[in-house]
Amino acid sequence: MRPSRRAPDELRAVSLERGVVKYPEGSCMVKFGDTHVLVTATLEERLPPWLKGQGRGWVTAEYGMLPRATHTRSAREAARGKQTGRTQEIQRLIGRSLRAIVDLKALGERTLRIDCDVIQADGGTRCASITGACVALHDAISWCRAEGLVLVEPLADFVAAVSVGVVDGVPALDLDYAEDSACDTDMNVVMTGSGGFVEIQGTAEGSPFTRGEMETLVSLAEGGIRELIAAQKRALAQET
Repeated sequence: MRPSRRAPDELRAVSLERGVVKYPEGSCMVKFGDTHVLVTATLEERLPPWLKGQGRGWVTAEYGMLPRATHTRSAREAARGKQTGRTQEIQRLIGRSLRAIVDLKALGERTLRIDCDVIQADGGTRCASITGACVALHDAISWCRAEGLVLVEPLADFVAAVSVGVVDGVPALDLDYAEDSACDTDMNVVMTGSGGFVEIQGTAEGSPFTRGEMETLVSLAEGGIRELIAAQKRALAQET
């Protein structure tokens, strides 16, 4: 039995609440059980210098944890003067995941900047961030269309992410911290609504995993991501 008493293929309770912040062009409070992430999407009428004059836009992300998002307080990275390697890896992953579903030429020469702030962490923060960021991004693009800033739809799909792993010999979906910290194999899977994989990050924490186990975990993640994308669509169908 899992600590949360969920079935092996059962997600935690998922919530995607839009329009939670007044000023950004898009925002979403995403909850995967006790993991809570506030995501905002900001339109900037500027580009990184290396992209100027190329006739396309950019989607990028920043990620961070509040000091008491976990059991003990961690110092703010700004106070330390630099980001950790983990933070840099996660925000690059979020950016890659979102760019996989955006036509950057249709976006025009502007930037959509996604900020993911972890308020409470209980495993799967990068996956929750990607899933909530997709919703915030959709709302920001809708705002751009309403303002006449984009003439062709830049969004081609949805994207979501979930963790899977082998816990006490059993493949399990959407690991919380208790499972993630003790699992034999840990994997994060990012997939689009059309079934394309953006990224698969898999690590053997103990014994190496077999190809068969890998395929089982990817299939388990695929089912969970389809549920998450259905939840995204339901959230976007509601009025804010």
